[in-house]
Amino acid sequence: MTADTENTPRTKKLHQIGDVADRVGLSLRTVRYYEEAGLVRPSDRTDGGFRLYGDEEVARLEVIKQMKPLGFSLQEMRELLDARDLLESGQASESEYEQALERLSDFSDAARRKCSDLDEQLKTAAQFVVRLRRESRRHRHFSEPRTGS
Repeated sequence: MTADTENTPRTKKLHQIGDVADRVGLSLRTVRYYEEAGLVRPSDRTDGGFRLYGDEEVARLEVIKQMKPLGFSLQEMRELLDARDLLESGQASESEYEQALERLSDFSDAARRKCSDLDEQLKTAAQFVVRLRRESRRHRHFSEPRTGS
């Protein structure tokens, strides 16, 4: 269920955790885990205590989801999210802004390296599949019933 609110500066459309999990493609348990780890916080809660998330929190979860298959740790996720938050805040001093921008660039380079490593692993896995298919065909050929002469 989605809580609809007016589109004023003080209000925004909020989504319950189930909607957010479906939207991002994560389980409820995973969303809660990232909340417990301090990577995302609900924007609000209903009177009944249900978590409500805004579009900013959904975007954070999408970033986390993209980092996970690249093997980034929770601490690295936190560092990247903190750098992004600082860059978006408009509150950073010039030196803080530059440091956050450098951190973002470092993560971009790390993600590119991790993607390259995954590409190599995928090539190796694809070669293995081809090998197994060849062996399977070869052994099928030998196991066909033979007719006697």
